[in-house]
Amino acid sequence: MRDTESPRTGPRARRGRLIGCTLLVTALGAGVTGCSSDGSPLSAEPYDAADQISFSGSLDEGKPADPDKPLEIVAKDSDGRITDVTAVDAAGRRLAGELAADGSRWHSTTPLAADAQYTVRVSTEDEDGAPGRKVLTFTTGKTGTAKRLGVTFGPEAGTYGVGQPLVAELSEPVKDRAQRAVVERSLKVDSTPAVTGAWHWVDDKKLHFRPKDYWPAQATVQVRSNLEGIRIGDRLRGGAAKPLTIRTGDRVIALTDAATHRLTVYKNDEEIKQIPVTTGKPGFETRNGVKVVLAKERFVRMRSTTVGIAEGSSESYDLDVHFATRVTWSGEYVHAAPWSVGSQGYANVSHGCVGMSTADAEWFFDTFRQGDLVEVVNSEGDTMEPFGNGFGDWNLDWDKWRAGSALTAGGTAPDTGEAARLRPATL
Repeated sequence: MRDTESPRTGPRARRGRLIGCTLLVTALGAGVTGCSSDGSPLSAEPYDAADQISFSGSLDEGKPADPDKPLEIVAKDSDGRITDVTAVDAAGRRLAGELAADGSRWHSTTPLAADAQYTVRVSTEDEDGAPGRKVLTFTTGKTGTAKRLGVTFGPEAGTYGVGQPLVAELSEPVKDRAQRAVVERSLKVDSTPAVTGAWHWVDDKKLHFRPKDYWPAQATVQVRSNLEGIRIGDRLRGGAAKPLTIRTGDRVIALTDAATHRLTVYKNDEEIKQIPVTTGKPGFETRNGVKVVLAKERFVRMRSTTVGIAEGSSESYDLDVHFATRVTWSGEYVHAAPWSVGSQGYANVSHGCVGMSTADAEWFFDTFRQGDLVEVVNSEGDTMEPFGNGFGDWNLDWDKWRAGSALTAGGTAPDTGEAARLRPATL
Protein backbone atom coordinates (compact mmCIF):
# COMPACT_ATOMS: atom_id res chain seq x y z
CA MET A 1 0.00 0.00 0.00
CA ARG A 2 1.39 3.42 -0.93
CA ASP A 3 0.28 6.84 0.28
CA THR A 4 0.22 9.14 -2.75
CA GLU A 5 -0.39 12.40 -0.81
CA SER A 6 2.10 14.42 1.19
CA PRO A 7 1.25 14.69 4.91
CA ARG A 8 -0.85 17.62 6.06
CA THR A 9 -2.02 18.75 9.44
CA GLY A 10 -4.70 16.53 10.94
CA PRO A 11 -8.39 17.37 11.33
CA ARG A 12 -8.15 18.39 14.97
CA ALA A 13 -5.27 20.78 14.30
CA ARG A 14 -7.24 22.28 11.41
CA ARG A 15 -10.32 22.65 13.60
CA GLY A 16 -8.17 24.61 16.07
CA ARG A 17 -7.01 26.94 13.32
CA LEU A 18 -10.60 27.47 12.16
CA ILE A 19 -11.75 28.32 15.69
CA GLY A 20 -8.87 30.77 16.09
CA CYS A 21 -9.82 32.45 12.85
CA THR A 22 -13.40 32.81 14.00
CA LEU A 23 -12.34 34.48 17.26
CA LEU A 24 -10.10 36.89 15.37
CA VAL A 25 -12.90 37.97 13.07
CA THR A 26 -15.18 38.53 16.09
CA ALA A 27 -12.59 40.67 17.85
CA LEU A 28 -11.92 42.86 14.82
CA GLY A 29 -15.61 43.46 14.18
CA ALA A 30 -17.95 42.92 11.26
CA GLY A 31 -16.67 43.60 7.79
CA VAL A 32 -12.99 43.22 8.74
CA THR A 33 -11.14 40.42 6.99
CA GLY A 34 -8.84 38.67 9.41
CA CYS A 35 -8.30 35.31 7.61
CA SER A 36 -7.51 34.18 4.11
CA SER A 37 -9.93 31.99 2.17
CA ASP A 38 -7.92 29.04 3.51
CA GLY A 39 -9.65 29.57 6.83
CA SER A 40 -13.09 28.77 5.44
CA PRO A 41 -14.22 25.13 5.57
CA LEU A 42 -15.70 25.55 2.10
CA SER A 43 -12.54 26.90 0.46
CA ALA A 44 -9.82 25.12 2.43
CA GLU A 45 -7.53 22.64 0.73
CA PRO A 46 -8.29 19.12 1.95
CA TYR A 47 -6.26 17.99 4.95
CA ASP A 48 -4.63 14.57 5.13
CA ALA A 49 -7.34 12.28 6.47
CA ALA A 50 -4.95 9.46 7.34
CA ASP A 51 -5.68 9.62 11.08
CA GLN A 52 -9.42 9.96 10.52
CA ILE A 53 -10.03 6.68 8.67
CA SER A 54 -8.88 3.06 8.74
CA PHE A 55 -8.82 0.45 6.01
CA SER A 56 -9.59 -3.25 6.13
CA GLY A 57 -6.81 -5.21 7.79
CA SER A 58 -5.57 -6.79 4.57
CA LEU A 59 -4.29 -3.36 3.44
CA ASP A 60 -2.25 -2.73 6.57
CA GLU A 61 0.14 -5.65 6.24
CA GLY A 62 2.40 -4.25 3.56
CA LYS A 63 1.69 -7.13 1.20
CA PRO A 64 -0.80 -7.77 -1.62
CA ALA A 65 -4.41 -7.65 -0.45
CA ASP A 66 -6.57 -10.75 -0.51
CA PRO A 67 -8.86 -10.31 -3.55
CA ASP A 68 -11.41 -12.61 -1.95
CA LYS A 69 -12.06 -10.13 0.85
CA PRO A 70 -14.05 -6.91 0.44
CA LEU A 71 -12.42 -3.52 0.77
CA GLU A 72 -13.70 -1.69 3.85
CA ILE A 73 -13.01 1.86 5.03
CA VAL A 74 -14.16 3.08 8.47
CA ALA A 75 -14.24 6.56 9.97
CA LYS A 76 -12.24 6.32 13.24
CA ASP A 77 -13.23 9.76 14.52
CA SER A 78 -16.81 9.93 15.78
CA ASP A 79 -16.80 13.66 14.99
CA GLY A 80 -15.92 13.08 11.34
CA ARG A 81 -17.44 11.16 8.45
CA ILE A 82 -16.64 9.73 5.04
CA THR A 83 -18.30 11.65 2.22
CA ASP A 84 -17.12 9.82 -0.89
CA VAL A 85 -14.97 6.88 -2.01
CA THR A 86 -13.81 5.93 -5.49
CA ALA A 87 -11.71 2.85 -6.21
CA VAL A 88 -10.46 2.17 -9.73
CA ASP A 89 -8.01 -0.42 -10.99
CA ALA A 90 -5.30 0.11 -13.59
CA ALA A 91 -7.63 -1.13 -16.34
CA GLY A 92 -10.15 1.60 -15.49
CA ARG A 93 -12.65 -0.72 -13.82
CA ARG A 94 -14.50 0.97 -11.00
CA LEU A 95 -15.05 -0.99 -7.79
CA ALA A 96 -18.69 -0.57 -6.73
CA GLY A 97 -19.36 0.12 -3.08
CA GLU A 98 -21.86 1.31 -0.50
CA LEU A 99 -21.49 4.23 1.91
CA ALA A 100 -23.38 4.17 5.20
CA ALA A 101 -25.93 6.96 5.59
CA ASP A 102 -24.02 8.46 8.53
CA GLY A 103 -20.69 8.31 6.70
CA SER A 104 -19.19 5.94 9.25
CA ARG A 105 -18.29 3.13 6.85
CA TRP A 106 -17.83 2.28 3.17
CA HIS A 107 -17.45 -1.23 1.80
CA SER A 108 -17.09 -2.70 -1.67
CA THR A 109 -20.10 -4.55 -3.07
CA THR A 110 -18.42 -6.21 -6.05
CA PRO A 111 -15.39 -8.52 -6.02
CA LEU A 112 -11.87 -7.21 -6.37
CA ALA A 113 -9.80 -8.42 -9.28
CA ALA A 114 -6.82 -10.64 -8.59
CA ASP A 115 -3.32 -9.50 -9.53
CA ALA A 116 -4.51 -5.92 -10.00
CA GLN A 117 -3.51 -2.46 -8.77
CA TYR A 118 -6.18 -0.17 -7.33
CA THR A 119 -6.16 3.55 -6.59
CA VAL A 120 -8.55 4.56 -3.81
CA ARG A 121 -9.61 8.15 -3.17
CA VAL A 122 -11.40 8.83 0.09
CA SER A 123 -13.05 12.18 0.90
CA THR A 124 -13.99 13.09 4.48
CA GLU A 125 -15.10 16.04 6.52
CA ASP A 126 -14.70 16.87 10.19
CA GLU A 127 -17.30 18.24 12.59
CA ASP A 128 -16.72 21.78 11.30
CA GLY A 129 -17.19 20.73 7.68
CA ALA A 130 -13.51 20.98 6.77
CA PRO A 131 -12.67 18.60 3.90
CA GLY A 132 -10.15 15.80 4.20
CA ARG A 133 -8.70 13.48 1.63
CA LYS A 134 -6.66 10.32 1.49
CA VAL A 135 -5.35 8.68 -1.69
CA LEU A 136 -3.64 5.32 -1.65
CA THR A 137 -2.75 2.52 -3.99
CA PHE A 138 -2.61 -1.17 -3.28
CA THR A 139 -2.21 -4.40 -5.19
CA THR A 140 -4.14 -7.63 -4.89
CA GLY A 141 -2.63 -11.10 -4.79
CA LYS A 142 -2.64 -13.75 -7.48
CA THR A 143 -4.77 -16.89 -7.45
CA GLY A 144 -2.79 -19.38 -9.48
CA THR A 145 -4.99 -22.43 -8.86
CA ALA A 146 -8.26 -20.92 -10.11
CA LYS A 147 -9.72 -21.78 -13.50
CA ARG A 148 -10.19 -18.89 -15.89
CA LEU A 149 -13.63 -18.25 -17.35
CA GLY A 150 -13.24 -17.19 -20.95
CA VAL A 151 -15.91 -15.20 -22.80
CA THR A 152 -16.32 -15.11 -26.56
CA PHE A 153 -18.70 -12.55 -28.04
CA GLY A 154 -20.70 -12.91 -31.23
CA PRO A 155 -21.54 -12.32 -33.97
CA GLU A 156 -18.35 -11.32 -35.76
CA ALA A 157 -17.62 -7.62 -36.17
CA GLY A 158 -19.63 -6.13 -39.03
CA THR A 159 -22.97 -4.56 -39.97
CA TYR A 160 -26.22 -6.34 -39.11
CA GLY A 161 -29.95 -5.85 -39.07
CA VAL A 162 -31.70 -4.31 -36.07
CA GLY A 163 -32.85 -7.73 -34.82
CA GLN A 164 -29.40 -9.22 -34.27
CA PRO A 165 -28.89 -10.32 -30.63
CA LEU A 166 -25.46 -10.28 -29.01
CA VAL A 167 -24.15 -13.64 -27.82
CA ALA A 168 -21.70 -14.38 -24.99
CA GLU A 169 -20.26 -17.91 -25.00
CA LEU A 170 -18.58 -19.01 -21.73
CA SER A 171 -15.71 -21.49 -21.56
CA GLU A 172 -17.04 -23.05 -18.34
CA PRO A 173 -20.62 -23.70 -17.16
CA VAL A 174 -22.00 -21.28 -14.55
CA LYS A 175 -25.08 -22.63 -12.77
CA ASP A 176 -25.23 -20.79 -9.45
CA ARG A 177 -27.41 -17.69 -9.63
CA ALA A 178 -25.07 -15.56 -7.49
CA GLN A 179 -22.15 -16.51 -9.73
CA ARG A 180 -24.23 -15.75 -12.81
CA ALA A 181 -24.91 -12.30 -11.37
CA VAL A 182 -21.15 -11.68 -11.03
CA VAL A 183 -20.67 -12.66 -14.68
CA GLU A 184 -23.61 -10.63 -15.92
CA ARG A 185 -22.60 -7.45 -14.09
CA SER A 186 -19.22 -7.63 -15.80
CA LEU A 187 -20.55 -7.95 -19.36
CA LYS A 188 -20.96 -4.37 -20.52
CA VAL A 189 -22.97 -3.28 -23.55
CA ASP A 190 -22.86 0.30 -24.86
CA SER A 191 -25.06 1.46 -27.69
CA THR A 192 -25.13 4.75 -29.57
CA PRO A 193 -27.98 5.75 -29.59
CA ALA A 194 -28.57 4.36 -26.10
CA VAL A 195 -31.09 1.55 -25.54
CA THR A 196 -32.67 -0.32 -22.64
CA GLY A 197 -31.57 -3.94 -22.81
CA ALA A 198 -30.75 -7.03 -20.75
CA TRP A 199 -28.83 -10.30 -20.81
CA HIS A 200 -30.76 -13.59 -20.80
CA TRP A 201 -29.21 -16.93 -19.81
CA VAL A 202 -29.98 -19.39 -22.59
CA ASP A 203 -28.14 -22.17 -20.76
CA ASP A 204 -25.20 -22.60 -18.36
CA LYS A 205 -22.65 -21.47 -20.95
CA LYS A 206 -24.51 -19.03 -23.20
CA LEU A 207 -26.15 -15.62 -22.79
CA HIS A 208 -28.00 -13.46 -25.29
CA PHE A 209 -28.39 -9.69 -25.07
CA ARG A 210 -31.18 -7.76 -26.79
CA PRO A 211 -32.84 -4.39 -26.29
CA LYS A 212 -36.39 -4.02 -25.07
CA ASP A 213 -37.28 -3.10 -28.64
CA TYR A 214 -35.21 -3.61 -31.78
CA TRP A 215 -31.85 -1.87 -32.04
CA PRO A 216 -31.99 1.61 -33.53
CA ALA A 217 -31.06 1.88 -37.20
CA GLN A 218 -27.50 3.06 -37.89
CA ALA A 219 -26.41 2.29 -34.31
CA THR A 220 -22.99 1.38 -32.98
CA VAL A 221 -22.99 -1.38 -30.37
CA GLN A 222 -19.96 -2.29 -28.26
CA VAL A 223 -19.73 -5.22 -25.84
CA ARG A 224 -16.83 -6.00 -23.51
CA SER A 225 -16.05 -8.06 -20.43
CA ASN A 226 -14.71 -6.65 -17.15
CA LEU A 227 -14.36 -10.14 -15.68
CA GLU A 228 -10.59 -10.55 -15.89
CA GLY A 229 -9.26 -11.46 -12.46
CA ILE A 230 -12.68 -11.22 -10.79
CA ARG A 231 -13.67 -14.03 -8.44
CA ILE A 232 -16.78 -15.81 -9.71
CA GLY A 233 -16.78 -18.87 -7.45
CA ASP A 234 -14.47 -21.28 -5.69
CA ARG A 235 -11.46 -21.76 -7.94
CA LEU A 236 -13.10 -19.84 -10.81
CA ARG A 237 -12.09 -16.37 -11.91
CA GLY A 238 -12.68 -14.32 -14.99
CA GLY A 239 -10.24 -14.49 -17.87
CA ALA A 240 -9.39 -12.09 -20.65
CA ALA A 241 -11.97 -11.48 -23.38
CA LYS A 242 -11.77 -9.70 -26.72
CA PRO A 243 -14.31 -6.86 -27.02
CA LEU A 244 -16.65 -6.62 -29.99
CA THR A 245 -18.13 -3.75 -31.98
CA ILE A 246 -20.98 -4.18 -34.44
CA ARG A 247 -23.14 -1.71 -36.32
CA THR A 248 -26.72 -1.81 -37.51
CA GLY A 249 -27.99 -0.84 -40.91
CA ASP A 250 -31.50 0.24 -41.86
CA ARG A 251 -34.53 -1.14 -40.05
CA VAL A 252 -35.69 -3.80 -42.54
CA ILE A 253 -38.64 -6.03 -41.65
CA ALA A 254 -40.63 -8.51 -43.77
CA LEU A 255 -44.17 -9.20 -42.56
CA THR A 256 -45.57 -12.40 -44.03
CA ASP A 257 -49.32 -12.93 -43.72
CA ALA A 258 -50.01 -16.63 -44.28
CA ALA A 259 -53.75 -15.98 -44.59
CA THR A 260 -53.47 -13.41 -47.39
CA HIS A 261 -50.40 -15.07 -48.94
CA ARG A 262 -48.55 -11.77 -49.10
CA LEU A 263 -45.19 -10.58 -47.80
CA THR A 264 -44.77 -6.85 -47.14
CA VAL A 265 -41.33 -5.32 -46.73
CA TYR A 266 -40.78 -2.23 -44.60
CA LYS A 267 -37.61 -0.17 -44.59
CA ASN A 268 -37.27 2.35 -41.76
CA ASP A 269 -41.03 1.94 -41.15
CA GLU A 270 -41.99 2.74 -44.76
CA GLU A 271 -43.54 0.08 -47.00
CA ILE A 272 -41.27 -0.51 -50.00
CA LYS A 273 -42.57 -3.72 -51.59
CA GLN A 274 -45.34 -6.32 -51.54
CA ILE A 275 -44.64 -9.84 -52.76
CA PRO A 276 -47.13 -12.68 -53.41
CA VAL A 277 -45.96 -15.80 -51.56
CA THR A 278 -46.90 -19.27 -50.51
CA THR A 279 -46.26 -20.65 -47.03
CA GLY A 280 -46.56 -24.07 -45.35
CA LYS A 281 -49.50 -26.27 -46.25
CA PRO A 282 -51.46 -28.30 -43.67
CA GLY A 283 -49.12 -30.62 -41.83
CA PHE A 284 -46.11 -28.47 -42.74
CA GLU A 285 -47.26 -25.08 -41.47
CA THR A 286 -44.75 -22.23 -41.33
CA ARG A 287 -43.84 -21.11 -37.82
CA ASN A 288 -45.50 -17.94 -36.59
CA GLY A 289 -43.53 -15.20 -34.90
CA VAL A 290 -40.40 -13.15 -35.37
CA LYS A 291 -37.30 -14.74 -36.91
CA VAL A 292 -33.90 -13.22 -37.53
CA VAL A 293 -32.05 -13.72 -40.81
CA LEU A 294 -29.21 -16.16 -40.07
CA ALA A 295 -27.47 -16.50 -43.43
CA LYS A 296 -27.90 -16.18 -47.19
CA GLU A 297 -27.18 -18.96 -49.65
CA ARG A 298 -27.31 -18.15 -53.34
CA PHE A 299 -27.75 -21.83 -54.12
CA VAL A 300 -28.81 -24.75 -51.90
CA ARG A 301 -29.92 -28.30 -52.62
CA MET A 302 -33.11 -29.08 -50.70
CA ARG A 303 -33.98 -32.72 -50.04
CA SER A 304 -37.03 -33.99 -48.16
CA THR A 305 -35.07 -36.74 -46.45
CA THR A 306 -33.25 -34.13 -44.33
CA VAL A 307 -36.53 -33.17 -42.64
CA GLY A 308 -37.85 -36.66 -42.08
CA ILE A 309 -39.84 -37.20 -45.29
CA ALA A 310 -39.08 -40.62 -46.71
CA GLU A 311 -37.72 -40.84 -50.22
CA GLY A 312 -40.39 -41.99 -52.67
CA SER A 313 -43.35 -40.71 -50.65
CA SER A 314 -45.88 -38.34 -52.16
CA GLU A 315 -44.27 -35.45 -50.24
CA SER A 316 -40.64 -36.19 -51.15
CA TYR A 317 -38.53 -33.70 -53.13
CA ASP A 318 -34.96 -33.09 -54.26
CA LEU A 319 -34.57 -29.64 -55.78
CA ASP A 320 -31.94 -27.03 -56.57
CA VAL A 321 -33.06 -23.77 -54.97
CA HIS A 322 -31.75 -20.27 -55.63
CA PHE A 323 -31.65 -17.06 -53.56
CA ALA A 324 -32.30 -18.80 -50.24
CA THR A 325 -32.41 -16.60 -47.12
CA ARG A 326 -32.19 -18.79 -43.99
CA VAL A 327 -34.29 -17.95 -40.88
CA THR A 328 -34.06 -21.19 -38.84
CA TRP A 329 -31.32 -23.76 -38.39
CA SER A 330 -33.84 -26.54 -38.99
CA GLY A 331 -34.19 -25.46 -42.61
CA GLU A 332 -36.79 -22.70 -42.97
CA TYR A 333 -35.95 -20.21 -45.72
CA VAL A 334 -37.39 -17.43 -47.80
CA HIS A 335 -36.44 -18.57 -51.31
CA ALA A 336 -37.22 -18.78 -55.00
CA ALA A 337 -39.94 -21.33 -55.80
CA PRO A 338 -40.65 -21.12 -59.55
CA TRP A 339 -42.58 -24.43 -59.37
CA SER A 340 -45.32 -22.83 -57.21
CA VAL A 341 -45.74 -19.45 -58.92
CA GLY A 342 -49.37 -20.31 -59.79
CA SER A 343 -50.19 -20.70 -56.08
CA GLN A 344 -48.23 -17.69 -54.82
CA GLY A 345 -50.66 -15.07 -53.58
CA TYR A 346 -53.50 -17.61 -53.50
CA ALA A 347 -52.67 -20.80 -51.57
CA ASN A 348 -50.18 -22.32 -49.13
CA VAL A 349 -48.47 -25.28 -50.77
CA SER A 350 -44.90 -25.35 -49.36
CA HIS A 351 -43.33 -27.63 -46.77
CA GLY A 352 -42.77 -24.74 -44.38
CA CYS A 353 -40.64 -22.25 -46.30
CA VAL A 354 -41.85 -18.93 -47.73
CA GLY A 355 -41.74 -19.31 -51.50
CA MET A 356 -41.85 -16.59 -54.16
CA SER A 357 -40.87 -16.02 -57.77
CA THR A 358 -37.22 -16.10 -58.73
CA ALA A 359 -37.15 -12.36 -59.48
CA ASP A 360 -38.74 -11.50 -56.13
CA ALA A 361 -36.45 -13.92 -54.28
CA GLU A 362 -33.39 -12.32 -55.86
CA TRP A 363 -34.63 -8.86 -54.78
CA PHE A 364 -35.27 -10.16 -51.26
CA PHE A 365 -31.84 -11.82 -51.17
CA ASP A 366 -30.14 -8.57 -52.21
CA THR A 367 -32.19 -6.40 -49.82
CA PHE A 368 -31.94 -8.40 -46.59
CA ARG A 369 -28.83 -8.93 -44.49
CA GLN A 370 -28.00 -11.05 -41.46
CA GLY A 371 -29.90 -9.70 -38.46
CA ASP A 372 -32.86 -8.34 -40.44
CA LEU A 373 -36.31 -9.52 -39.39
CA VAL A 374 -38.89 -11.83 -40.92
CA GLU A 375 -42.21 -12.08 -39.09
CA VAL A 376 -44.96 -14.56 -39.92
CA VAL A 377 -48.58 -14.07 -38.82
CA ASN A 378 -51.85 -15.96 -39.28
CA SER A 379 -50.22 -19.33 -39.91
CA GLU A 380 -51.61 -22.46 -38.32
CA GLY A 381 -48.08 -23.40 -37.24
CA ASP A 382 -46.49 -23.15 -33.82
CA THR A 383 -44.69 -20.02 -32.67
CA MET A 384 -40.98 -19.81 -33.37
CA GLU A 385 -39.07 -21.17 -30.36
CA PRO A 386 -36.97 -18.56 -28.51
CA PHE A 387 -33.71 -20.52 -28.61
CA GLY A 388 -32.10 -23.53 -30.23
CA ASN A 389 -33.39 -23.05 -33.77
CA GLY A 390 -32.02 -19.64 -34.63
CA PHE A 391 -32.80 -16.33 -32.99
CA GLY A 392 -36.38 -16.42 -31.76
CA ASP A 393 -35.43 -14.04 -28.94
CA TRP A 394 -38.02 -11.45 -29.93
CA ASN A 395 -40.87 -13.90 -29.32
CA LEU A 396 -40.40 -13.45 -25.57
CA ASP A 397 -42.06 -10.34 -24.21
CA TRP A 398 -39.88 -7.96 -22.22
CA ASP A 399 -40.92 -9.25 -18.77
CA LYS A 400 -40.16 -12.85 -19.73
CA TRP A 401 -36.90 -11.81 -21.30
CA ARG A 402 -35.78 -10.00 -18.14
CA ALA A 403 -36.80 -13.01 -16.05
CA GLY A 404 -33.89 -14.84 -17.71
CA SER A 405 -31.41 -12.40 -16.18
CA ALA A 406 -29.58 -13.28 -12.97
CA LEU A 407 -30.01 -9.66 -11.89
CA THR A 408 -33.81 -9.89 -11.67
CA ALA A 409 -36.18 -11.99 -9.59
CA GLY A 410 -36.10 -14.79 -12.17
CA GLY A 411 -32.61 -15.53 -13.32
CA THR A 412 -33.22 -19.01 -14.73
CA ALA A 413 -33.45 -19.81 -18.42
CA PRO A 414 -36.61 -21.52 -19.67
CA ASP A 415 -36.49 -25.14 -20.78
CA THR A 416 -36.09 -24.85 -24.52
CA GLY A 417 -35.74 -28.55 -25.23
CA GLU A 418 -33.16 -30.14 -27.47
CA ALA A 419 -31.42 -27.70 -29.79
CA ALA A 420 -32.44 -28.08 -33.41
CA ARG A 421 -29.87 -29.60 -35.72
CA LEU A 422 -28.72 -27.77 -38.80
CA ARG A 423 -30.61 -29.12 -41.79
CA PRO A 424 -30.39 -28.01 -45.40
CA ALA A 425 -34.03 -26.97 -45.91
CA THR A 426 -37.72 -27.61 -45.44
CA LEU A 427 -38.79 -26.24 -48.87
